[in-house]
Amino acid sequence: MLLIVNILLYRGTAVAMSKRTIRDTLTLANSVQIPQLGFGVYKSPEAVCTRSCLTALENGYRHIDTAQFYGNEAQVGRAIQQSPVSRKDVFITTKVLVAEDSVEKTLEKCIDSVAKLDPDSGYVDLFLIHSPNSGAEKRKIMWHALERLYELGKTKSIGVSNFGIKHIEELKEFATLWPPHVNQIELHPWMQQREIVEYCQRHRIIVEAYCPLVRNTKADDATLVEAAKKHSVSTSNVLVRYCPQKGWVPLPKSDTPERIAANAKVFGFSLDDKDMAALDGLDQGPAGAIVQAVDN
Repeated sequence: MLLIVNILLYRGTAVAMSKRTIRDTLTLANSVQIPQLGFGVYKSPEAVCTRSCLTALENGYRHIDTAQFYGNEAQVGRAIQQSPVSRKDVFITTKVLVAEDSVEKTLEKCIDSVAKLDPDSGYVDLFLIHSPNSGAEKRKIMWHALERLYELGKTKSIGVSNFGIKHIEELKEFATLWPPHVNQIELHPWMQQREIVEYCQRHRIIVEAYCPLVRNTKADDATLVEAAKKHSVSTSNVLVRYCPQKGWVPLPKSDTPERIAANAKVFGFSLDDKDMAALDGLDQGPAGAIVQAVDN
């Protein structure tokens, strides 16, 4: 069973009320439990993606994040089928990036993703609109398709990715289900996107953090190195640990078995107030992005 951690959000910082474990979850607005540590498979090649997902599951991850755009949904699904971990204990997320010219055709494409990821039980746990960049009409088509998918029971929750405040507010104009359950955005100490994070927390939208490791571009940062030395952990451990202490769901990605295992070992230490304040002070706003800042 997945364990639920109670957190207190205060001025954007999450304070643990009990000892954290890899099985901790957060509660979505519809009462679905989402594991607070995820495993990302962006650009994970078909030849290694299944192996990487199996390695992640063996090391305690219970949340795998993929997308139509990644081209590896079938490989993730194969890992779910091959793993001894029960399907009901694994949280699967995927995303739709491109809308077809109708809700029905877009829905078909989403159903196809579900079939690749879970041909046996026939559902995923979370389906997201991958980006707002396709324009208002396409966003509307995709959201209506996800609402239909939700009604059919083929996804347990729906949400968005890379959405700013204006995009989430726009959904109110036509959505049957609002707010979205999740917003997945780039988040790490150098790109904290505080305005959208605070907005999401205010509206009970769970915030997922992609690129939490900053693609290893900040491994030599003095503040990060100091925190890692202080706790006798790696800089990657500090970056992953930072996220749940902010109330975010990190999605670290690797295809190296040793790193997959190491990135999950973030529950034997806590960052103290001084550590968190130092990391908070690294924020560069949109300039800190390695992918994209949201447009609020």
